[in-house]
Amino acid sequence: MLRGIDVSSYQSSSYDTTGLSFVFIKATEGRTYTNPKLTAQTKTARDVGLVVGFYHFLWPGNLTAQAEHFVAKAPEKAGDILAVDWETTGEGTHATNAEKDRFIRKVKELRPKHRVILYCNRNYWLTIDSTSYAGDGLWIADYVTAGKPRIKARWRFHQYTDNPIDKNAADFTSKAALKSWAGS
Repeated sequence: MLRGIDVSSYQSSSYDTTGLSFVFIKATEGRTYTNPKLTAQTKTARDVGLVVGFYHFLWPGNLTAQAEHFVAKAPEKAGDILAVDWETTGEGTHATNAEKDRFIRKVKELRPKHRVILYCNRNYWLTIDSTSYAGDGLWIADYVTAGKPRIKARWRFHQYTDNPIDKNAADFTSKAALKSWAGS
């Protein structure tokens, strides 16, 4: 099991990479927001050879525009992973199952050589998701023992805590295996 974190503009651009194999960086949200620390946070990860993923916080509606905004802003390097963050917005809404699925498919169409995965919490996966479509993999948030989320679905990444920073585990035997999967 590999260790990693996810960061957004709330975290420093020079976050601690000790003991990490990967990082997910918030790139975009909706149709207009771009993480102002995206370039610096990406450099921190690349400078130490981490596998890098980027995520987009999904809003309901305008799925094509959101997907285009995401791929236009997320750096494009072979082996990078792309993820959609599907959860409740600040307005108390969320994208539907069909919208989540369309977004993942559109990003896969726009970046066909990249893995595209779904990030959601355990409640969304068990009670809101009705299609079980996660693109190339599931990144599940469930704040329990690292690598042991309380779901039966096959997962690739597990966010197991958010204190003091979002910590994740990856279900790969080695960093080389993760790199191989991400680069396929």
